[in-house]
Amino acid sequence: MNGELRRQIEEKCHQLDIPMVGFASAAEWDYAPFEPWVPKEFRPRSIYPETKGIIVIGLPITLPILETSPSIHYHLLYQNVNQMLDEHAYRISSWLSEKGHASMYIPRDGYGTISLLKDKPIAFFSHRHAAYLAGLGTFGVNNMILTKKYGPRVRFASIFTTVELPSDSPMREDLCTRCMRCADICPVKALPEDGYPKGLTDKKACAMRAESLYQRFLSPCGFCIKVCPVGEDRKLFSREDADMYGDEVTYARYHKAWNHVRSYGSR
Repeated sequence: MNGELRRQIEEKCHQLDIPMVGFASAAEWDYAPFEPWVPKEFRPRSIYPETKGIIVIGLPITLPILETSPSIHYHLLYQNVNQMLDEHAYRISSWLSEKGHASMYIPRDGYGTISLLKDKPIAFFSHRHAAYLAGLGTFGVNNMILTKKYGPRVRFASIFTTVELPSDSPMREDLCTRCMRCADICPVKALPEDGYPKGLTDKKACAMRAESLYQRFLSPCGFCIKVCPVGEDRKLFSREDADMYGDEVTYARYHKAWNHVRSYGSR
């Protein structure tokens, strides 16, 4: 069932240096894998009724840059990754449409400004749930998708297409260790102790924190994803000890470097 087209899409992603890509069927959204699930109006076929397949792409957030958060360095990285995701998703959707498979991309962030999220703290589509159904990772306590390679340090965008593609299955292994580092470090205590989906993130508190940082050119916060011990990137960057962010004695040289970056280029 369109296996060759899926292979071509994967090759296209490889050419664009996109390290993560997964596939899900639009029909899967109507069978809740857990509760609470995505309301009907936020599902792909409610947004683009002709949707049959969803392609999810992911780009990583570089851990040593994230560690400086909140900082101008992470602020600019976040913006650049979002822009690249939108560009890649648009290019893939246009490429598919040119091949006769009507498609459209969904932008990384479906809202105007952070301040708007205080009153309506949700976008019109969840790339995280799309990534989950596409088998790219599982939800952690921090309500983020945890992946084997990057932990929660990855951003996603989605493409809706009218062609049905071979789908991936949700990951069976629960990657979250329930270490609660994310909940403990959260400056506004937005993460519930029982974790997602049993407990829902206080998105308004998170949005207010993000808004205050944005005014200083320091958003987003990033604390809950930098301390997560999950991800092969921790070994790549010699960051296996996730307690390093609170240990200013043993890891003094790192804290000195992070503080240097935080001290410049922002308010």
